[in-house]
Amino acid sequence: MASEDDAALGEDTSEVTKLFHERLQAWKHACGYIEDYIATAEKMQSAHHKEYEKAVKIVSQPLREGDHFESSLGGVNEMFDGIRGSTKNIANAHLETARTLKSVVLPIFERLHTEIKNKQKELAKGVGKGSKSVDKARETTQKHIQLLGQHAASTATTGGVTGKPNASNDPYVLQKGVYHRLNKQIVEENGNRSDMLTVQSSFSQFEAHVMQSFQQGFGHFMQTMGGQLDNQKAMYTQMVQRVQTINPLFEWNSFVQRKNDVLIDPNAAPRSIDNVSFPNQNHGTTQALIQGSLERKSGVLRKFDAGFYAITQAKFFHEFKTDDNLSKDPKPEMSLYLPDCEMGGLNSNTFSVKGKDTSGVKALGPKTEYTFKAHTDADASKWYSVIESLASGRGSGPGSIVTSPTSATGSNVTSPVGSVASRSTSQAYGNQSPASAGGYNNQTPTSAGGYGGMGPVETGTTGSFGGVNRSGSGMERKPGEY
Repeated sequence: MASEDDAALGEDTSEVTKLFHERLQAWKHACGYIEDYIATAEKMQSAHHKEYEKAVKIVSQPLREGDHFESSLGGVNEMFDGIRGSTKNIANAHLETARTLKSVVLPIFERLHTEIKNKQKELAKGVGKGSKSVDKARETTQKHIQLLGQHAASTATTGGVTGKPNASNDPYVLQKGVYHRLNKQIVEENGNRSDMLTVQSSFSQFEAHVMQSFQQGFGHFMQTMGGQLDNQKAMYTQMVQRVQTINPLFEWNSFVQRKNDVLIDPNAAPRSIDNVSFPNQNHGTTQALIQGSLERKSGVLRKFDAGFYAITQAKFFHEFKTDDNLSKDPKPEMSLYLPDCEMGGLNSNTFSVKGKDTSGVKALGPKTEYTFKAHTDADASKWYSVIESLASGRGSGPGSIVTSPTSATGSNVTSPVGSVASRSTSQAYGNQSPASAGGYNNQTPTSAGGYGGMGPVETGTTGSFGGVNRSGSGMERKPGEY
């Protein structure tokens, strides 16, 4: 019986309507996703525009220490002009892209979205309304079929009409009514089916239109974004080309040319101490009264060790390891203040002086007798004469000391006129000029204040005092030299 009822009711077209409605809903959501994507891309382009504007402000600031770069074309300043211009163009391109996406691309999908909505409304008002009429006709037919079954069963059981007779309940009449209503239902169904077929056939065209709209929208989207990317690539290429065309030495050569008066001249010779002057250089008080090599008895074995000695205008008797002023700081190994000293005797080429060493902590100790040995008796006499004039207050005072030292003939000892200050130059040199007497040996004072063969030793040598080579702890003298 159930199968006969289903055959009478026919196919349910409302399911087809629901299916079409769901499909339109799917297309509407797909279109909505694309709209949101385009809108997000538009916001991204706007954000990129703002970020690139910040970058433009960074490179628009004046360069710190910008005067170090060439202001003409072809240098760093032009490079920054290129960076600034290219970055500004990129920022504007992002802004223009955002506007195009919003005004051209996005409206394509918005219009399509509206069309899909209208299609849903059309389906609901047209085919949907016909489906409701079919459902109503089916419901009426179903009621009469059920009524026919009820009265047909009752009549077959009792063999007639039960209760008060009613002609409308006669199964014969009821069946005629079923035919009538069933015919009306079928007419509604066929009309609705025809409408559904029309909608179904138009759906293929509508979906084709939807896809074509997608293709058109994405075509504009690709054109817009591709143009922006091409422009951005061109700007970056232009930026890099500006940097790469700069000669690597352009800025340096320009800098050297501008600051030539400040930079070091590579062709100038290095400085030499021989060419340096300073205040009070070679002042009279810096010149020694006598200077040269002596040997002093020292150590446990009490042997003579060579050293460089000088008696200054300040009446100090200094001992140095060497006469080298350059390789290390020339601090005295021993210093005797001669006015506080006592003279010993002169014996051949040796003499002695008793005094207190005033260098360092030794100044706190008692007086000590120091024995010195010159290379010759004549040298010893010169040293002794100068020391004797200054020791124990026996000197004639600083005013009588000659500020320009002299040198004994053939000797490496530089001595002053000292006690013979009242004698003339001819008396001091035996009526000969200093040059002929060998006093200066035609040499000028060295930076160390030495004369004759007593110039300072070159750095890195074993040390020498006017032709006297020092090796180890002793002094080795060549024949005929002091």
